[in-house]
Amino acid sequence: MANPDDALKTMISNLEKNTGKSLATWTMLCTMAGIDKHGALVKWLKTEHGMTHGYANLVAAEALRQTVSAPSEGGELLEAQYAGDKAVLKPIYDAIVDYVLSLGKDVELAPKKSYTALRRSKQFALIQPSTKTRVDLGLNLKGVPAAGRLEASGSFSAMCSHRIRLESVKDVDAEVRAWLKQAYQAA
Repeated sequence: MANPDDALKTMISNLEKNTGKSLATWTMLCTMAGIDKHGALVKWLKTEHGMTHGYANLVAAEALRQTVSAPSEGGELLEAQYAGDKAVLKPIYDAIVDYVLSLGKDVELAPKKSYTALRRSKQFALIQPSTKTRVDLGLNLKGVPAAGRLEASGSFSAMCSHRIRLESVKDVDAEVRAWLKQAYQAA
């Protein structure tokens, strides 16, 4: 079985050969286009630039990842999530995102009004500041039994099978990172 990281590196190197532009150039063009939805961006790249679906998906994911991680670009939803009393929870969010982004360049962060979705080819997790003292991490781990800190999601989110309650950065430990990696790899 091919290594996903190697396949991604090959795809990125072939992007410039096949399109005449580097990934950095394509992401800049996407930012200038002002499209903030993944599907709409993929469609634009395919119809306006003749890109194949695979390359369009890669470029759109990278462009949106960069936009979300840039504090001056479209971070209003994220800022609102961690405003006021919930500002103390932002380091927990940052620890989760830093780890997830280390797993691969194909992660898309999609802030919503009350949570941030983490996607690959499909959503594999969400991060939600639930109270003034806790962040809930939702994970898609179909078939994994709930045990200990890994609870069944219940009414928390229909988008996730499990939930982990995090009250400090220390809670984003090796066990939580292993579950995140498992959800990422399954997506």
